[in-house]
Amino acid sequence: MAAAVATDVVTRNGHSCCSEKGPGYASPLEAMSGPRECLIYVTCVYTGTGKEKPDYLATVDVDPSSPTYSKVIHRLPMPYVGDELHHSGWNACSSCHGDPSATRRFLVLPSLISGRIYAVDTKEDPKAPALHKVVEREDIIQKTGLAFPHTAHCLASGDIMVSCLGDKDGNAKGNGFLLLDSEFNVKGRWDKPGHSPLYGYDFWYQPRHKTMISTSWGAPAAFTKGFNLQHVADGLYGRHLHVYSWPDCELKQTLDLGNTGLIPLEIRFLHDPSKDTGFVGCALTSNMVRFFKNPDDTWSHEVSISVKSVKVQNWILPEMPGLITDFLISLDDRFLYLANWLHGDIRQYNIEDPKSPKLTGQIWVGGLFRKGRSVVAEAEDGTTYQVDVPEIQGNQLRGGPQMIQLSLDGKRLYATNSLFSAWDRQFYPDLVEKGGHIIQIDVDTEKGGLTINPNFFVDFGAEPDGPSLAHEMRYPGGDCTSDIWI
Repeated sequence: MAAAVATDVVTRNGHSCCSEKGPGYASPLEAMSGPRECLIYVTCVYTGTGKEKPDYLATVDVDPSSPTYSKVIHRLPMPYVGDELHHSGWNACSSCHGDPSATRRFLVLPSLISGRIYAVDTKEDPKAPALHKVVEREDIIQKTGLAFPHTAHCLASGDIMVSCLGDKDGNAKGNGFLLLDSEFNVKGRWDKPGHSPLYGYDFWYQPRHKTMISTSWGAPAAFTKGFNLQHVADGLYGRHLHVYSWPDCELKQTLDLGNTGLIPLEIRFLHDPSKDTGFVGCALTSNMVRFFKNPDDTWSHEVSISVKSVKVQNWILPEMPGLITDFLISLDDRFLYLANWLHGDIRQYNIEDPKSPKLTGQIWVGGLFRKGRSVVAEAEDGTTYQVDVPEIQGNQLRGGPQMIQLSLDGKRLYATNSLFSAWDRQFYPDLVEKGGHIIQIDVDTEKGGLTINPNFFVDFGAEPDGPSLAHEMRYPGGDCTSDIWI
């Protein structure tokens, strides 16, 4: 199965199909000139909140000329309760730009807890997408042994690849990569037997360098119960990057990030497909690690950005990590943005020299030591402080910044505030009680800098079925965290 798939991918990645225009854009720089976003699809969660309601996909109007600007204009509930919709991806993206038979039509929604995968049709009515197909957990387990699906990426072959974080019992040793065909049938596993890492999470491929690299969150049996520091000491969380040959499905190298790279989550190569470097956000140690290819075609890594832990009072530990839970790179590879979920700030770095990122913008939009909370931060001289977090349209910002999404032109940054329901409930119980939100931040792409847009606030605390948790965002036309160029 893997060999057949590899041959198919080689054919498409070799551009034999690429004589006419397909979905997406020919290059990242061309994408920056694409139309302004008008809609955002948002995964919204009731799982883990105490409400016996199905999770749903929300459509949000982000067109400032529209009378329903910054409002939820449609909700597509899933047919089951208890899914925990998390990340999402497309059935086709810019990797298929040269294939006129490919269409960016279906949004792929893996359910982290239930193990189901939904395909949602966004073509017939982009403002009101409809459920197209359900890939059942039992079918996936029977054919692959995989469960806890997380990241979905389209391949130039027309297949969809989904990282899975464990087996049906939540053991990390059962993880790997699921392949769905263009009709969302289970084809099998992408990884060859014996080439599966111990932990899984996110992944990104860079075909011109014949490489795919994946990251490692932890054992589902551990993280689904909430975060326990003892589980880190027990080896139930990851600290490795796994380097695969692409498209040959072979694990070639494992990079041990050590104690400076605990819980590496999101991973991105630079968008320029000729570049052989990228970044990964290590949540627990709050470091951005840069990885790069050596002259002998092996890969190395180094800490590129460090977010210092803050001494605190009235918290579970004497020091609080930033907890980098998401980051992204602008399509021109000039800026990197990261979110510190516990500290509550979003940062902008200039990475035109990837070896030497420079902080160019920072904004506080939540966090555990904001004014009005019990936790206080302690400065080096022993004085204590809390940070000011502005209100938007009279709404107090809840939780901390989590998933972020950037407009194609790089001028607008959107942020949600829910990480994962079990962790939300543990660190921000008021977020579960009052619901999530989306904010929009204006970006200075000339000199650098971040400013809150006071006219935009999407309140998921006011949903018809009660407060929900908003997580990942996607534009109908693709974005800088779903599209890969070949």
